[in-house]
Amino acid sequence: MKILFITPYPFNSAPSQRFRFEQYFTLISSFGHEVCVAPFQRQQHWQVFYRNGQSIKKALLIFTGSMRRVGLLFSAHHFTHVFIHREAVPIGPPWFEWLLAKVWRKKLIYDFDDAIWMTDKKSENWLEKLLKWRVKVSTICQISHCVSCGNAYLAAYAQQFNARVVINPTTIDTEFVHNPVLWPSRITQTNVITIGWTGTRTTLKYLQPFLPVFYQLQRRFQNIRFLIIADQNPGFENPAIEFKEWGLETEIRDLAQIDIGIMPLPDDEWSKGKCGFKLLQYMALGIPCVASAVGENRVIVNGKNGRLATDENSWMAQLSELISDPGLRKEMGVIGRRFVIDHYSVKSNSENFFSLFD
Repeated sequence: MKILFITPYPFNSAPSQRFRFEQYFTLISSFGHEVCVAPFQRQQHWQVFYRNGQSIKKALLIFTGSMRRVGLLFSAHHFTHVFIHREAVPIGPPWFEWLLAKVWRKKLIYDFDDAIWMTDKKSENWLEKLLKWRVKVSTICQISHCVSCGNAYLAAYAQQFNARVVINPTTIDTEFVHNPVLWPSRITQTNVITIGWTGTRTTLKYLQPFLPVFYQLQRRFQNIRFLIIADQNPGFENPAIEFKEWGLETEIRDLAQIDIGIMPLPDDEWSKGKCGFKLLQYMALGIPCVASAVGENRVIVNGKNGRLATDENSWMAQLSELISDPGLRKEMGVIGRRFVIDHYSVKSNSENFFSLFD
């Protein structure tokens, strides 16, 4: 096979790409197949879209990225399969996908790990809605050879438009990356329990409702801190809340400092599309976790490998028990890591991933 991977972000830059398919590239190549990656934006430019302002520069980058997509059409005949993550172009209708499927007759594998046919942005105006053209998700599903979805909720949506839908979870390399044996003992202050969260600037808003819980825990326990690992400082003013800037080289080392991982989410339709990746990272490193009882979190967490919380009182109860009981934290961490190895590791999912290209 010769596989063209169409991606929004440069190689090795975005978690969704790294953990959904990029970590399979070595395995794909080992079987004699060829891989080519075509990001929409180049490394030095892609983060411009996360900054405020710079509208002219953003428009220019979208234009140049779109022109690269046009140029790519002239070499598309070399590939047997085209794997598209989320979308080929960030605005407008799916002209690129349509040409590949209907004119070039390529086998499209369409992959997404969020409910991208909707948005969680409350203040989005009509122009933004028009530019994003989210109805293209259903169209791309229809014209694809196969649709790869991160969980059952996303798959149920895709099945309305395509009979061949594969639940392809976001997976963890439990051998060579998320393996606690490869990392030194957790670096924590003496007797201090670290509650931790990792994510991006787009998901920092989910931490705001958790802050009252942390403040209550602070009053009950004198030996806790809150570690936030992200690409932007949320600016919470509390000496017990520490921010660490996310970095590719320091990602696992920083995660390994966490004693209890959390994943708060609102109970809405957008959150049902989330794939629980934070939980899988915590579990793979043997870190016990507490998560909102929403969407895929309810599938991943079973009570033995982690705990679910439905409101402020249950968050307090679950976290208080884990803070107070180091034996429970250790036991839950061991069970959680085994769960990820068996169900959400690269090794356990490899056959399922390769089935996308049948």
